[in-house]
Amino acid sequence: MTAVALAGFSSSSSFFELCLWGIPYGLGAGSIDAALNNFVALHYASRHMSWLHCFWGIGATTGPFVMGLCLAHGARWNAGYMIIGALQLLLVICLIFSLPLWSAHTRSGGSAASAQKALGLRETAGLPGAKAMLAAFFCYCALESTTGLWAGSYVALHKGVAPETAATWSALFYLGITVGRFASGCITDSLGDERMARYGQRIALSGALLLPLPFHYAAPAGLALIGLGCAPIFPSLLHATPEHFGAEHSQSIMGLQMASAYAGTTIMPPLFGAVAERVGIALLPFILLLLVVAMHTMTELTNRIHARAIDRPQRTAESASLRVSS
Repeated sequence: MTAVALAGFSSSSSFFELCLWGIPYGLGAGSIDAALNNFVALHYASRHMSWLHCFWGIGATTGPFVMGLCLAHGARWNAGYMIIGALQLLLVICLIFSLPLWSAHTRSGGSAASAQKALGLRETAGLPGAKAMLAAFFCYCALESTTGLWAGSYVALHKGVAPETAATWSALFYLGITVGRFASGCITDSLGDERMARYGQRIALSGALLLPLPFHYAAPAGLALIGLGCAPIFPSLLHATPEHFGAEHSQSIMGLQMASAYAGTTIMPPLFGAVAERVGIALLPFILLLLVVAMHTMTELTNRIHARAIDRPQRTAESASLRVSS
């Protein structure tokens, strides 16, 4: 669906056509995110999830680079989408030929992967800790997208930095995410998902606190730290999904988590723009602080709910053992 949609973008001649092709593109991209993240969470280690999302950063950097090359060499913008669409089609062919490997990996994963239960929306949201985790994903993607889209405007308009310098500084945020996710993959298996997410949130918090300080390099350092802090959060929360909600429910909750994440990406940047237009762009660091604190609160709440769910059977078993011995 995404390959076909990209081909549609490359042949479009009006904004309305782009909007229409955006429908299959969004449906395809959402399906990829939900299915691939769940597959990795079930069958691979936490480091693989970090590296998977590290390569997302490389791809997010490569796409604009390809478009820039096309425009610099006199080609129309459609050519950029045509090249990316051809690469996506090549990926589809590779995936088709690799299907037996995916099936073999699923069979070797045992009953946990094969016992998936499709839950409805209300049942999924009713799982213990699900609402708090959905709020955490909303806050994370709201933080990432708002920082990525408004950081350049913030340092240019509020800090008085030249636009070309502001663009370079805002790129430090995505560089921090990409480098941080590669580094996270090297240590996350020893530290664990919960600890990695917690450390990332604290680093992002320190970056948001540094961002408004009246020093010349406070802004670029703050943006780099926010990116570095964001790096382990998303992969770690995704990889912990089967542990938090059970392997049999992981696909259902994974889809809802991705939907909540995309809601944060869609809603928060324009909402902040509307608020900034009335209050001022200087509000950005305080909004980012609020999002980090809310995300941390929601993830810790989920962790406590999960810990209580584990402790309850243990306490029941211990009580039964004491009654038998007495």
